[in-house]
Amino acid sequence: MRATRTILAGLATAGLLAPMVHAQEIEPRRSVSSYGVPGLIDMPSAQMQPDGELVTSLYLLSNGAGRVQLSFQILPRVQGVFRYATLPDFQRVGNDFIRTYDRSFDVRFQLFKESGWVPDVTVGLQDFGGTSLYSGEYLVASKTFGPKVTGTVGIGWGRFGTQGSFTNPLAVLDDRFRDRPRFDVNSTGGDFSTDSWFRGDAALFAGVEYRPNARWTLKAEYSSDAYVQEEARGIFEHDSPLNFGVEYNPSPGIRLGGYLLGGTEIGFNIQLALNPKRPPAGGSGLEGAPLPVAIRPARETQPNLWSEAWVGVPQVEQPVVAGLDAVLAEAGLELISYRLTGDRVDIRFRNPRYSSQAQAIGRAARAMAATLPPSVETLVLTPENTRSLGSAAVILRRSDIEALENRPNGAAETLAVAGIVDSQTLPTDGRRYVDDAYPRLRWNVGPYIAYALFDPDNPLRADVGLSATAEWEPVRGLILGGEVRQKLIGNRDESNRQSNSVLPRVRTNGPEFLKTDDPYIPYLTAAYFFRPGRNLYARGSAGLLEEQFGGVSAELLWKPVASRLAIGVEASVVRQREFDGLFGFQDLDAETAFVSAYYDHGARFYSQLDVGQYLAGDRGATYTLTREFSNGWQVGAFATKTNVSAEEFGEGSFDKGFFLRIPTDWLLGRPTRETSAVVIRPVQRDGGARLNLRDRLYPLVRDQSPPVLTEQWGRFWR
Repeated sequence: MRATRTILAGLATAGLLAPMVHAQEIEPRRSVSSYGVPGLIDMPSAQMQPDGELVTSLYLLSNGAGRVQLSFQILPRVQGVFRYATLPDFQRVGNDFIRTYDRSFDVRFQLFKESGWVPDVTVGLQDFGGTSLYSGEYLVASKTFGPKVTGTVGIGWGRFGTQGSFTNPLAVLDDRFRDRPRFDVNSTGGDFSTDSWFRGDAALFAGVEYRPNARWTLKAEYSSDAYVQEEARGIFEHDSPLNFGVEYNPSPGIRLGGYLLGGTEIGFNIQLALNPKRPPAGGSGLEGAPLPVAIRPARETQPNLWSEAWVGVPQVEQPVVAGLDAVLAEAGLELISYRLTGDRVDIRFRNPRYSSQAQAIGRAARAMAATLPPSVETLVLTPENTRSLGSAAVILRRSDIEALENRPNGAAETLAVAGIVDSQTLPTDGRRYVDDAYPRLRWNVGPYIAYALFDPDNPLRADVGLSATAEWEPVRGLILGGEVRQKLIGNRDESNRQSNSVLPRVRTNGPEFLKTDDPYIPYLTAAYFFRPGRNLYARGSAGLLEEQFGGVSAELLWKPVASRLAIGVEASVVRQREFDGLFGFQDLDAETAFVSAYYDHGARFYSQLDVGQYLAGDRGATYTLTREFSNGWQVGAFATKTNVSAEEFGEGSFDKGFFLRIPTDWLLGRPTRETSAVVIRPVQRDGGARLNLRDRLYPLVRDQSPPVLTEQWGRFWR
């Protein structure tokens, strides 16, 4: 039953992450091993997946063991893997053996890519920071022979060095490579086990993969894994180093496999793959065609139409603004304010539809060209986010818009002649707000799903219920918002894990917040957002800030429009809420403060470094690295180290994890700014814990100014 739950958890994760249909293949996908990396059965190969590939593999053995793996091709030659495994009767408690759960990470680097007679060559670290149950290192080479055959040979250490082992050849360099620390079943893991890497006995492995056609694959390998720990506990009978398998590929992105291992055990594998570069909708999108640019009549032929006498005449101005508002609304944009002169019009607008701000600016420019009098030559467009914060303003000449719409390289040429400035530098005299700009009320009632994946005791916990959310903005920048939930069914409240934390229990008592069957309030806040000056953004929040804490929080962000660097400061004073999720508070107080640096490295890689004091009073830093694809996909990893020791922190040794954000328009093919997010951390402890604040400033404004805005400029004319 527990192994089945592991499989269900993987299927649930795959359902959250992977659609079943993909567009035309860009690069060949690789079959993965039982450990989630390109390979044979248990043994890895040296091949890599296509860049950006995300593979969920679900592996089940006939003895009741199971593994769920999420692998991501971080770079063309770098791959990372997260693994959640379960083994029956593995860990001894008193006189009984109980099922154990294990979480681990892998990383692989391709040293050489196949070319001519040179094979693929890859070095890999498996379970390099977990409990070391699956830890092993390898150096492997793979070579294809025609379209149907791939051969692999390698040398392994650790788990890969237990069948037919021999003295480590690296011992000639240093005697420390001769011995490897013994596996400790009670290890809490989490530290990088550098004292084990490439140490101890080594062994050779090899195998071959044969593809008779596009759907079927046959595999055979000589495995260097003797399943030492499993055999010692009597849960695996290893009679032979030879493994055999067959796989079937029913459709792109789905692969099914069956295997005979060790001469006695049967294994099954389900592989689900998706890639940001292969959207289900084929990449073209299903949004409606943009409005054609209206060309003004020549001044020489109709000079009266170019007159600026319309400015200040209500009978003319009001229909112009109403027409602009209507055309923007048809494009899915919301006019907020405007400033009119005879030859220049400045507008601020909200973009609730398009994931790319450049595309929204292009649609707004078309609307202005279609509705403004011919005398208006300068168009100034400032997109604002849902918190009424504008960042960059784009200044365009209308004549350029008319001339460049249908040019082969029109987007790049438009960017070359556009001006981009901080919207705080624009004149404000004469700006007027449309009648329905403020106050604004937004609300929604619908189902919700809340889930916890791969916790230390259960691979899948989830609740399903009803949610009601509302936001009211009575004046510009002041947001009063909240949510009420009622759980209908779920098992997130079934965790009986007892915390052994020696720190203030700011997160380890989290399951207690899930035990109510009554309506509860995830958040209820008043927040004010404003621009205190050029390059500056500010937020102040008060109320029930998140599910577990309430209080006050303030943030200031410095982000010059054209800079890759941004600096933020944040301070919060909070108290832990009552477990019923309503208005009461407990006695646990906390103060947090951080200085954060954000940097855009180019090539769509972003770093964030947060230094300060966490909820439990510990002090340290969190580093986050994110890769973003051109269509909005984001994949990232984070790690936190504070002045809390690994022993004080407890299981996992330090906070770490990874996240994935998939834009909904990638899935549906029609424009929307909604995203689906998954955050996976091996274990949530009290050390390194931060507030789960809504609406931190940098994510709000990042895509509204260069370099993100200009990197998306290819969508300007879409």
